[in-house]
Amino acid sequence: MNETSKTRKLWGSLEYTILTGKGIDIGCGNDPVTPTARTFDVNDGDANKVSSFINEEFDFVYASHCLEHMRDPQKTLLDWWKLVRVGGHLFFIVPDEDLYEQGIFPSRFNDDHKYTFTISKAKSWSSVSINVLDIAQSLPQGKIVNILLQNQGYDYTLYRHQLLQSNRIARSLFKHCMKLRKKGIYLPSVERFLASFTSIDQTRYCDAVAQIQCIVKKIA
Repeated sequence: MNETSKTRKLWGSLEYTILTGKGIDIGCGNDPVTPTARTFDVNDGDANKVSSFINEEFDFVYASHCLEHMRDPQKTLLDWWKLVRVGGHLFFIVPDEDLYEQGIFPSRFNDDHKYTFTISKAKSWSSVSINVLDIAQSLPQGKIVNILLQNQGYDYTLYRHQLLQSNRIARSLFKHCMKLRKKGIYLPSVERFLASFTSIDQTRYCDAVAQIQCIVKKIA
């Protein structure tokens, strides 16, 4: 899924100002953040240790929905940080554990997710939860520019935290409701009823975002 293209619609002058100059997009697939950004994906090497393959510094290092697939996100983030020049930025986006995983891990919607993320909690339902604020603050010479929850388009009436049973028939019927939405036919009462029987990946079916954005600047 082209998460960056979806997220780009939410950005303002801050993000577009940061995403200028020489940049690299880690894990971008076919959806690079800018036309001129260097791309780094599975065919280029191991994203857990990009600095082993690239010995350069960049004005920005960008990664959307990649960090949750890494073996050790904090260690990986420190590796990506090596690629950021002084005055440059590390810009990363991860799914929010409550809005995306909805209290269930391993993730029902992406079984390759190795960790869950929240902006900051004293305690999480997830045994593999990471506070984005903590890992951002751990970056040496780092100054947090922006950290926020992005939930545009998310329908909280469809949110079911820790729904242990997920009914396949209800999920299939919900998909049909989403097809009707695209034709301009909305059935909110039916959608809410079906959601009481199944967990819904709103980032896939409802064109919502359920993520955390973080931007850190490297200072001298």
